Amino acid sequence: MTAASTNLHFHGLSIPPTCHQDDTLRTLVSPSDPAFEYRIKLAPDQSPGLYWYHPHPHGYTEEQVLGGASGALIIEGIERLRPDVAGLPERVLVLRDQIIPGVAESDEDSGPGKDISLNFVPILFPVYRPAEMDVLPDKREFWRVLNASADTYFDLQVRYGPTIQDVIDPQPLVLVALDGVAVAKPTSAISHILLAPGARAEFLVSTPPLGVFAQLVSLKYDTGPDGETSPYRVIANIRGSASAPRAPSAMPASAATPQSFTGLEAVTPAQQRKLYFSEDRQDLKDPTKPAQYFITVEGETPKVFGMDFKKPDLTVLQGTVEDWTIENRAREAHSFHIHQLHFQLLDRDGKPVNEPALRDTIDIPYWDGVSARYPSVRLRMDFRGKDIAGTFVFHCHILEHEDGGMMGSIEVLPAR
Repeated sequence: MTAASTNLHFHGLSIPPTCHQDDTLRTLVSPSDPAFEYRIKLAPDQSPGLYWYHPHPHGYTEEQVLGGASGALIIEGIERLRPDVAGLPERVLVLRDQIIPGVAESDEDSGPGKDISLNFVPILFPVYRPAEMDVLPDKREFWRVLNASADTYFDLQVRYGPTIQDVIDPQPLVLVALDGVAVAKPTSAISHILLAPGARAEFLVSTPPLGVFAQLVSLKYDTGPDGETSPYRVIANIRGSASAPRAPSAMPASAATPQSFTGLEAVTPAQQRKLYFSEDRQDLKDPTKPAQYFITVEGETPKVFGMDFKKPDLTVLQGTVEDWTIENRAREAHSFHIHQLHFQLLDRDGKPVNEPALRDTIDIPYWDGVSARYPSVRLRMDFRGKDIAGTFVFHCHILEHEDGGMMGSIEVLPAR
């Protein structure tokens, strides 16, 4: 692999981990190569919703994603599962990040974080001038938001206020889907949505009436003493105007009946496993030594992921479901992601949660360095997909960490 090599990962899709589809271990495209064609056939039961694609050459993924090499991908039909979005104006919002010119990584971690953009409109340090959204006033809209950043968390909130200086009133957001999977039964409105790197959320929101100011903001998120700064930022000023252009698209009409969310609770797991995130931080006596990042199966020795592995870290049988507990033993937040499948969050820190959707990416807060228990999630992993057999990876979706070794391999053996 070199910095000029690349490939594509189709994040969240249930497609085979094979060449020309969704293989990131053995597929590399170089500038001098002939054109390389991806051919993807989606399964009929692929959930309608928001997905995305981005490069995944290990060691260079962060650099390429920071450069903007990513895109949203929508599978149509979510209005058949959630009729409350039928006919609504639709907006696709893509959040990215990039290195602040002239700011060292160590200063970036303790100071401003990375620069961000909304649909390629830059919101730059130190002014942070927001993007502008002109909308028709007092309308219900369907927003589909992708965190396509390499390393940045977004804790999203829509706020109203009487003046641009007093936009402080959080607005209700009605969750429609997470990571491409519909929340089939409408839930209570929430005031903010946390998106770890790689995550997506689709939700209903109301545009401001005439004379009311509104903003899309990201709340400050504490990633821990060793984490990168994630400050409060105004992403966009939202102005209601009778002369504003209509939203770029609208959802189709639908006469479907809402379905109840069945989830994976009733499925018996074939096995339980524990994995954990940990780090070997930079040696202050030797600043040339980079930090190392690990995701380790309990009982094994932490190691930096290498592309030359001969044996996968885990082996699973196709057609089964497993429970994985993921602990964070590092003093910074991490974002767990696995290719080819979705999972259901069952509990956080040992406490059951009522999760109304499936995910492919999830945040795990930082360890404070003192507590006897580590922050953790328990996930029910679904290996029943008909195209899932093969070898692929799981990793932290903070791509600095993934490139630094926080990745593992898994082989799914074909069902007998």
